[in-house]
Formats: sequence, structure tokens, C-alpha cells
Amino acid sequence: MDIRVGAGRFVSKCRLRFGDGFVWQAAIRSRLLRRRGGDMADALIEAALAARQHAYARYSKFLVGAAIRCERGVIHAGCNVENAAYPQGVCAEAGAISSMILSGSRQIEEVVIAGGGTGPCTPCGGCRQKIREFAGPDVRIRIVDPDGRTLLVRSLAELLPDSFGPESLG
Repeated sequence: MDIRVGAGRFVSKCRLRFGDGFVWQAAIRSRLLRRRGGDMADALIEAALAARQHAYARYSKFLVGAAIRCERGVIHAGCNVENAAYPQGVCAEAGAISSMILSGSRQIEEVVIAGGGTGPCTPCGGCRQKIREFAGPDVRIRIVDPDGRTLLVRSLAELLPDSFGPESLG
């Protein structure tokens, strides 16, 4: 299935092949918006929930999906991928950021994270710093439950106060 994406124009074209490694250069924005008839925020939630369903959480059984909207308005999603050597797993946020970088974008405008359970699944410390590399302190991060209900909304500055970012290096 070919999907064209972009904000008002076609930015890229990719072939989504579930299960073979290039699953989510998650450029599903236009399809989601048409299906839901909603705005960008709805599409971010949908993308995070869809990515969550593809998580590889064989050991913890804790599925996580993340979706980010970049400066071009394109949505990129990722899911957690566990490994038998526990510290070698990949967080959903890191996967979404990698997809964004692969597409040529460099700025995160908004983040949605979909976890399991009744409590909010906030980004780990490492992912907060990864988000900070590509986002300013005012970027909104929403945490939703498996049904897409918002559990928590924070700015990056609230999740990572007094952060060290690219501008700290001069």
C-alpha cells in the first residue's frame, strides 16, 4: 500500500510493509485524518495507538507506542522493541525520533505516548533527553491510555527541568 503524506502537499512516498523492519516511517497522517475526520491531535493519538499494537514486548508484555509531529506536519511513530539482553531494547520514543531523522526532519513539534495500564506511561530519562535534542522546552507531551484517553499533559520543561540541550554547547 502506498501512502503519500505531508502538510498540504505530498512530502514523501513510502511503502508500509508490516513486520519487515521498515514498518513505520509512519507517514499515515493523511489517511488517519480522512478516516477520523479529526485534527492533527487526533491523528497523533491514532498513530501512537497503532504503533503500540506493533510493539515487541515479549518479556514485559508492556506495549508502548509513540508518535511525534515534526516541523513539516508529518507524523512519525515508533514502538518499543524488547531484547533478551534487557538493556538492549529500544523505547517507542527513540523509534519515532529515528523515523523523523530518516525522513530528513529535525524538529519535534508535539509528542503522544500510548502505554498500558491505568497510570501514565511517561518517557524514561533517556527518552526525555532524546526528545530534548529535537524539541524546545515548550513542546507538549501527551500521555494516553490504551483507549486513547488523555491521562497526562506536560511540557518538556516540566518533564525535564533545567535541561541540557544543543544550545548549551554554544
